[in-house]
Amino acid sequence: MTARRLAAAATAVLTLAAGACGSAEPTSTATETRQLEVVSWWTSGSEAAALETLLAAFRRTAPDAEVVNGAVTGGAGSQAVVELARRLQNGDPPDVWQTFNGKSVQGYAERGAVRDLTSVFDGRNLRATMHPTVLASLQRDGKPYGVPTGAHRSNVLWFNTEVLRRAGVTPPAAGYPLATFLADLAKVKASGATALCLGGRDPFTTVELFENILLGSLGTDGWQRMVADELDWRGRPVDTALATFGTVLTYADPEAGGQTWDAAAKRLATGGCGYLSMNDSVYGELIAGGATEGTGFGAVPFPGTQDGFLAVVDVFVAATRAGNARNALTFLGDIGDPATQLAFNQAKGSVPVWRNVDVSTLPPYQRNASASFWASPVLLSVAHGEAMSPRFQEGFYDAVATYVRTRDPDAFADNLVEAVSREKIPPR
Repeated sequence: MTARRLAAAATAVLTLAAGACGSAEPTSTATETRQLEVVSWWTSGSEAAALETLLAAFRRTAPDAEVVNGAVTGGAGSQAVVELARRLQNGDPPDVWQTFNGKSVQGYAERGAVRDLTSVFDGRNLRATMHPTVLASLQRDGKPYGVPTGAHRSNVLWFNTEVLRRAGVTPPAAGYPLATFLADLAKVKASGATALCLGGRDPFTTVELFENILLGSLGTDGWQRMVADELDWRGRPVDTALATFGTVLTYADPEAGGQTWDAAAKRLATGGCGYLSMNDSVYGELIAGGATEGTGFGAVPFPGTQDGFLAVVDVFVAATRAGNARNALTFLGDIGDPATQLAFNQAKGSVPVWRNVDVSTLPPYQRNASASFWASPVLLSVAHGEAMSPRFQEGFYDAVATYVRTRDPDAFADNLVEAVSREKIPPR
């Protein structure tokens, strides 16, 4: 799927969701059911294992229920959102489905496609220890509409220690400067190895790479100005980010266009490249594949972004017209159980968004990520439809794809200026 189709599908989901409006509470027709359909895009090894922890928790609570795992293959939901749009249009939504926090879940809520989860939050006391930025991103008019599974850090740079050693490169440490990173990419390439892995078959990976570079150029304050529509897309910080992006892309794997994100992670793990920049779904995949943290691979915040936590927060929502509403609410409530949170995030590579989850048994990378999550400003992603509307997200994907094709900063800016204009026009 092209970048434009991916983002356009997200727009279509929210537009078509209007057809799924209805009561925000379970109705008498759904008081007792024996089934639960869960739609997600978690199909890689680590993702499937993480999803199973959620399904297992639900089965313990509702042992007589039949769980239908409707997972759809496609990185970041590239195919799942298309299938979901079709089902919403046909008035046949799954009971619960995966989305992202921020504008994604709020868009569903605005159109009445998903139900108010106040009863779940109150019953489980989920507000009390949830990260306030995440909590705010789940709400519309003060009511919560999604339950988060965990927070992935997107601004991460992964590296293979052996590939760097052979190239004579010192493994990155905290505060790794951008200039040093660019010089080290050149050294790895000169050694005969592929410098940068990239799962370009999944468009979100290229957009995440640009997001990380853009965050490094803007800083956390600049990122917040961007979210508030106060960024000049033709200004120096954006031009600097684009120039860096173009340079970094020259070191990317020539086969990137045919690789999914998890294939790129496996390539890093097996010494097929020196670096990979992507959210820490990579961590779960590396561990699931048998790679060893510290000796086989390492990670640092992407150069210039160590002061912020660019979050990708997966969220489950319940359809307003869920055929199995009570089971849907039970499933969502179980996600917030501390034991389930720990098991899920350990498998997924993410970190819990509740303070009452003891992370001391998680591996070093995740403990460090958790510390950063609670100590740093938590920023929402444009690539994953959290910080801006689906209309703007579509323009962002278009702009990145345009720059990859043309290396023209003006063409990039034109796409974003148009996206800002669309952002200000209410959807019909």
